[in-house]
Amino acid sequence: MNGFGRLFRLNIFGESHGASVGINIDGVPAGLPLTVDDFIPDMERRKGGKQKGATPRKEDDLPIFKSGIFNDFATGAPITILFENNNTRSEDYQKHRSHPRPGHADFVAHEKFGGFEDFRGGGSFSARLTAGIVAAGVIAKKILAPSGIKIEAKVTEIGGNKDIEAGLQKAIEKKDSVGAIIECRATGLPIGLGEPFFDSVESELAHAAMAIPAVRGVEFGTGFAAAAMYGLEHNDAIIDMDGTTRTNHAGGVVGGITNGNELVYRIVVKPTSSTPQVQNTLNWESGEVSEFSVKGRHDLCVGLRAPVILEAMTAIVLLDLMMLAGKVDRIWK
Repeated sequence: MNGFGRLFRLNIFGESHGASVGINIDGVPAGLPLTVDDFIPDMERRKGGKQKGATPRKEDDLPIFKSGIFNDFATGAPITILFENNNTRSEDYQKHRSHPRPGHADFVAHEKFGGFEDFRGGGSFSARLTAGIVAAGVIAKKILAPSGIKIEAKVTEIGGNKDIEAGLQKAIEKKDSVGAIIECRATGLPIGLGEPFFDSVESELAHAAMAIPAVRGVEFGTGFAAAAMYGLEHNDAIIDMDGTTRTNHAGGVVGGITNGNELVYRIVVKPTSSTPQVQNTLNWESGEVSEFSVKGRHDLCVGLRAPVILEAMTAIVLLDLMMLAGKVDRIWK
């Protein structure tokens, strides 16, 4: 449900317009140094209100440590981190309560939870909860750093356009939301992480990536383009005893196991459901379909803030796999 991971395990909680969002992280090595300053760079990358096409909602997003950190070091106990919600406008959501947004979780949440769900800002379905994911990613990256593992994600397309600025500008001119593709690369991975079938590296990463709100697809290496290739073209020739390959169509994973080459995978992020354009949807008070438009503050392209979230999810998965392989000590040295 709201938990993920085995040895490095997370539990996420909170709502978009509740008092706070946060995360509980178990498995952090005792003695790992952690301060607020460690979190600021990645939390700034995730923030809204900072770039064209992103929501104007601004939150400080300074982590509040509630457990598991003492004298600026992890204690080995679960770490609980909160992020306060101080810049909310809940009245915007009350106005369209009777009109569940097409493409959003409003309708299914109402049905699943019998109308008791917190609908403000999308409640627990909001991308606001990714603040905790990014915080966990900061910790995971710090633990992975001595192993030489580096993770970087970036937007490669917006609205089908590889010119990011042009793709975003077209959406602005149309006054509509737009989708994006984000690519993530990880280097320095050892050979042998992951297990065949259900615990393959791709299975774990896809599970985590698909948990990011608005993600609709995942591909590794050449991905879906492999359907148009021949075997001789797609196969990655091994050229040395370190397992280095001449090409990397597999994206660094073979048989569900890392092969020592660069991990490469991409996610597709759909257009934000909350478009300012007039839409048709059910009015569940009248039982009839009618026109409405979404009010409030929303991302024009949620993909703009997704790279740091994807990096975090990747770091979380890779750290858990490293721990399962016995490559991370319980006490930081």
